[in-house]
Amino acid sequence: MTIYLDVVWVLNFFLDMMLLLLTQALAKENVKKYRLFIGALVASLLVPITVFYPGSFFTTVIGKLLYSVIIILSSFHFYSVYRTIKLLFLFYFTSFSVGGGLIAAHFLFQNPIGLSQGGFLTFDRGFGDPISWIFVIIGFPIAWWFTKIRMDKHAVEKIRYDQLYSVTISIKEDSFSTTGYIDSGNQLTAPLSQKAVIICDEPFLKQWFTQGEWESLRTAHENLDIEKIPKNWEKYIQIIPYHGVEGSSRFLFAIKPEQLVVYYDEEKIMTNKILIGIQFGDLTKDHRYHCLLHPQIFKLSAVQSA
Repeated sequence: MTIYLDVVWVLNFFLDMMLLLLTQALAKENVKKYRLFIGALVASLLVPITVFYPGSFFTTVIGKLLYSVIIILSSFHFYSVYRTIKLLFLFYFTSFSVGGGLIAAHFLFQNPIGLSQGGFLTFDRGFGDPISWIFVIIGFPIAWWFTKIRMDKHAVEKIRYDQLYSVTISIKEDSFSTTGYIDSGNQLTAPLSQKAVIICDEPFLKQWFTQGEWESLRTAHENLDIEKIPKNWEKYIQIIPYHGVEGSSRFLFAIKPEQLVVYYDEEKIMTNKILIGIQFGDLTKDHRYHCLLHPQIFKLSAVQSA
């Protein structure tokens, strides 16, 4: 039997890279891609270690666990032991989920795919026959995508819609904080960019405007006259068409922020992939909150410990 180590090594590198990308996506970690590249490289080194040193400590159960910790530390920033363990379990979860999907498909189609001693997907016939290569190259991304989609939907379903959270928004280098409410009924997205749209009211948004700028913006909205938009705000304002509850077509003025931060339990959820719809008036009579949050931001955003 001939084993093409370089081919198996490269394939394992790409598989490990995708698993780490999935781990990052599910954990909502804010980490540079080069860190994941390093982590995937470290993970793929287990292939030559297993081949050349089959009796190595890293082929034992404890050794594999320790090596997994090294992979996580190479890929993600260290915040705490708890968060490292959480990422470790999430990494194993994604490996088992994606690998389990491939094994199930392998059982169905009877393609020659197995697991290496290091616990990573590989082949047991050298290059592997063409069907097995096509199966993994196509099947792995499909299993990866399916796992991410299901976990994203699960994350949105778990959001506690009845709670208020502290929100900080940065626009034009100025930041202000308020209270936001997770609105399960807010499914508004921009038609072209598909960015989630949150709604903030007048008392909160006026902090970024002078009185004259705000009145000009209100006039532009009421008359749908873009010439009335203040000149120094033109590049920040977008017009979003939408349908009202009664079915009529309307237009919403929205602002592109530099960053949105939501303090969700013990974590900070950060994103700039949203738009802020302008409510010319109050959202609530008691001013309990000034921002309606979109559920989608909780699956698209990066998370850091507060």
